[in-house]
Amino acid sequence: MRSIWNGAISFGLVSIPIKLVNATESHSVSFRQIHTEDGGRIRYRKVCELEDREVTQAEIGKAYEDADGSMIPITDEDLSRLPIPTARTIEIVAFVPEDRIDPLQMGSAYYLAASGAPAAKPYTLLREALKRSNRVAIAKFALRGRERLGMLRVVGDAIAMHGLLWPDEVRAPEGVAPEGGVTVRDQELDLADALMDTLGEIDLDDLHDEYQEAVEEVIAAKAAGERPREAPAEAAPGKVLDLMAALESSVRAARESRDGEEAGSAEEAEVRSLPQRKTSSRRAPKETGGKKSTSTAKKTAAKKAEPKKSTARSAGSAKKTAAKSTAKKTAAKSTSGSGGDKAAARSTGKSTAKKTASRRRSA
Repeated sequence: MRSIWNGAISFGLVSIPIKLVNATESHSVSFRQIHTEDGGRIRYRKVCELEDREVTQAEIGKAYEDADGSMIPITDEDLSRLPIPTARTIEIVAFVPEDRIDPLQMGSAYYLAASGAPAAKPYTLLREALKRSNRVAIAKFALRGRERLGMLRVVGDAIAMHGLLWPDEVRAPEGVAPEGGVTVRDQELDLADALMDTLGEIDLDDLHDEYQEAVEEVIAAKAAGERPREAPAEAAPGKVLDLMAALESSVRAARESRDGEEAGSAEEAEVRSLPQRKTSSRRAPKETGGKKSTSTAKKTAAKKAEPKKSTARSAGSAKKTAAKSTAKKTAAKSTSGSGGDKAAARSTGKSTAKKTASRRRSA
């Protein structure tokens, strides 16, 4: 950044060599005046009214116009003799809290850059002192032929200076506020608070000059021989008859706008499921996860319940039949007596003889 002023900061007996550079820049599109018939440039020429001729820059001086219209010449030599101690010095006169400064006084902003290696240490000392005290420095300096008032504060790792208007240059707000007593109801304040909360906050870095962008688009279109794009017509604002109704409508519109933005961001990240395959009406739908329909479960439960009843009945009859057969066998055993034992012994002996014969053959 190119410096526009060289000097020093006077901090008590400490002198800090610095360079003054602009902290802001203008991005506005500048136009030239032309003759609409032939496109020729329109230029301003400095003409002397008495001689009616154009004069050069070397022939132009300064003068103060008195109330009666007479001119009082003032030369650069006259101005150089003025007792201005801040001609090349930013003289710090006080340190105050930042909230003591009225924003109406703040003007142009500048950065103060340390000039050379010897200025690094005192520059850093002033910066850290301002940081730790949470205060700003009030200073006087001379720029473009006049003494000015400034405020020094820390911005990042640099020291910035805001040009301030003198207190008597700020007008009092007389006749600006509405005349007469105006009362505001609590319901209206509540709606105003709701509107403020709905609009919420914004990052100032997201704001940009839409008018400048539109002007640049028009210039680019005409340079390419195209017709500039027409802006959509704005709806005429309706008359506000009821403040409460206007506040409610504003809150509603702000909420709809915010919901629309949230829905738009949600649509960008929407996950869509794949379409399901069509199944034939003749085939029964497949069961997923081992789940069955309610009607099928009821029928199955009914079928399972019926065999349980029949099983219980058959078990009861089987117990009765087994008891009867057991009683008959017991009676038969008691009737047969020893005859039954002899027959059993015979059959046992025959089977033992057969097993012995078979073993001998195999041997």
